[in-house]
Amino acid sequence: MAKSGYTITTGGAVALSAATAKSVLGVKSGATTANHGVDLKKFRLAFDGTSASAVPVLVEVCLCTFGANPPGTASTSVTPTQVYGRLASTGFTAAKTWTTEPTSITVVEEFLLTPNGGLVMYDWPLGDSPDSGLGEGFVLRCTAPAGVNVRAAMWFERA
Repeated sequence: MAKSGYTITTGGAVALSAATAKSVLGVKSGATTANHGVDLKKFRLAFDGTSASAVPVLVEVCLCTFGANPPGTASTSVTPTQVYGRLASTGFTAAKTWTTEPTSITVVEEFLLTPNGGLVMYDWPLGDSPDSGLGEGFVLRCTAPAGVNVRAAMWFERA
């Protein structure tokens, strides 16, 4: 089956405030019609902390219905870039750095990562990637005990 893949990035540092959960990057399917979901294939996160004694950041990969604050509302819109395939007009919307968290969020993966130059590059194994409901999507959310910056990327397909 021919597929089309897309990527989004923060395109710069996103500041995390101490002890406050922040959705740093997210994608929603079906901006104009809710006829497909999002199949999350990969994600990347990197912190720019410089203290070896810094407390780890909680990183969460979350399903999101975007019942409130969809991409572009209480966030900065980003444009998905098609990286393979030939499917046009998919209707994805995406954003970064929410000032008010989107709803409803369900955590599907969580881990701690050092902000001292911490980096994670994760590709889900073939057949194991999570997918969202129709007209829904994913957010990457971080909670840092101390202020630090993060950059992120997500790779996804239509589901």
